[in-house]
Amino acid sequence: MFIAPLLIVNVLVIAGPGLMSVYYSFTDWDGLDQADFVWFSNYTDLIGDPDFRRALLHNLLWTVFFLVVPMSMGLLGAFLLSRIRRGQLLFRVLFFIPYVIATVVSATVWRQILSPTSGIGPALSNLGIPLLDDVNFLGDGDIALGAVAFINNWQWWGFLVVIFLAAMQGIEPSLYEAARMDGAGAWREFWNITLPSIRPTFMFLSLMTVIWSFLVFDYVYILTQGGPAGSTDVLSTVMYRAAFSEQQAGYASAIGVMLALISAGTVCGYLYLRRRLRWDI
Repeated sequence: MFIAPLLIVNVLVIAGPGLMSVYYSFTDWDGLDQADFVWFSNYTDLIGDPDFRRALLHNLLWTVFFLVVPMSMGLLGAFLLSRIRRGQLLFRVLFFIPYVIATVVSATVWRQILSPTSGIGPALSNLGIPLLDDVNFLGDGDIALGAVAFINNWQWWGFLVVIFLAAMQGIEPSLYEAARMDGAGAWREFWNITLPSIRPTFMFLSLMTVIWSFLVFDYVYILTQGGPAGSTDVLSTVMYRAAFSEQQAGYASAIGVMLALISAGTVCGYLYLRRRLRWDI
């Protein structure tokens, strides 16, 4: 009875619209008029849509980047902080600050920093360092996706540091003392004690990173809106454009269903591997 109000809100806000999205994904609907059933036509169109395939590839690249770069930085930062006895709280706050800054604010600031006319490139050029002359980080299709990922990583990795550090602080200190008595160095301590001890946290954050990588939208839309020429398009920006710019709400619903299936598949795979490989032990 106590959780009934929360369940009702969940049904109204999440389950209801989710089921409606599944329904409309089988229709030709502009978001306003009557929806006409087209069955699997939207899904067959997705397969042949080059914009969808390109956006899916970008999401996969984004996932690989965030599974490797911020996870590695978060682990390293947390391990180094765990060995500090003074000022640890200060560093934790400093690392966490970017995560609590509003996305619109941080994206706007970074857009100014990377501006080819008034950003870091011209500033360095004025100092006699023409290293970034003629480099348009957000306007060059070859580097725009990496630039947006770098900006998102700036906000994200500090959060990982704090979570990993909390997990590391729960490790029994006697394990490290025994390892030092056996002559183990910092690397052996990290590899043989720290990583196995925080494995449940590491695997959970890896799962959430995969899901969030396929749901990324805010930084991409604010900084580039999927441009230039679709070089930073992800599934969420393609879905948003189809729904609100091209009035193809049925087609956008099909993309949303595909995103939900990818997330559900990821969660099911994680639960299977966790049980099979006994990651919680």
